[in-house]
Amino acid sequence: MIIRKKEHWFKMLFVWHGSVLPRILPRLSLLFLLSLIVVYLHGIIFSFKIPLNPTPLTLFGFVLALFLGFRNNVSYDRFWEGRKLWGALLNDTRSLARQALTLPEKPGELESARPFVLLLIAFTYALKHQLRHTDPSGDLQKRLNGEQFALIKEARFKPILIMKLMAQWVQQARQEKRLDTIQQSCFDQNFDKLSDIVGGCERIQSTPMPYSYRVLLHRTIYLYCFLLPFGLVDSLQWLTPFLVVFIAYTFVAFEAIADEIEQPFGKEPNDLALNAMCRMIESTLLEMIGENLPDAKMKDGAVID
Repeated sequence: MIIRKKEHWFKMLFVWHGSVLPRILPRLSLLFLLSLIVVYLHGIIFSFKIPLNPTPLTLFGFVLALFLGFRNNVSYDRFWEGRKLWGALLNDTRSLARQALTLPEKPGELESARPFVLLLIAFTYALKHQLRHTDPSGDLQKRLNGEQFALIKEARFKPILIMKLMAQWVQQARQEKRLDTIQQSCFDQNFDKLSDIVGGCERIQSTPMPYSYRVLLHRTIYLYCFLLPFGLVDSLQWLTPFLVVFIAYTFVAFEAIADEIEQPFGKEPNDLALNAMCRMIESTLLEMIGENLPDAKMKDGAVID
């Protein structure tokens, strides 16, 4: 995801990187070419004049806009739920790090809590890579010791195994009488919250929009856009291609945005900024144990995810 500072209204008219225009430009070009042909032929195909006026297209466009709005609301609900889950992940990792630092009988011993905090950070990166289907080896090697990495490397559900290692750290602290049963229970409650977050993210990722619904809306949008030149050519003449492309841009762009944010954990420009969120979690946890913070990658005033 691209995280930008608020742009000037005029500059936003020409934003290219991060918009869906590069993806839909070939389709808009095809519609522009079709409109030019329709205007040149005056709406005649094989000596048959298509007598289509703008009135039915206006009514149909209104209904189509309602369905497209519903489609975008459903996609944004998935996007927002994913964002809330990662916001809860930030809160729960902070709570667990605080507990590891303050609940033992000798609180403040950073060295004893450091392995647990590194496991928390590794858990966050492992979840990001699992959701994006990318290789986590580079991130996990930096944050796990050799034995832990060898155990996690071949696992299918790496965040769950890392959570098991964190639970073992708590169990060992309990056996060494650095924690009592009540304190151990506090850790377990936050581990349950981490499990809920992983399950919620997996549910979003494994439950796409019904395919038949997507196909129906997709076909309807493009059929409407291809009929537009025939309904406008008699009244607009050579202005038809420009108005058709403007209207089509609205409908096609909305569909493209909905497709992007339907799976919010990907690497599209409008997906969640998981890299930035992982760095934020890592920064705040390292600060809690008194270590240096990694610098965020910036370019032209924007955070690069």
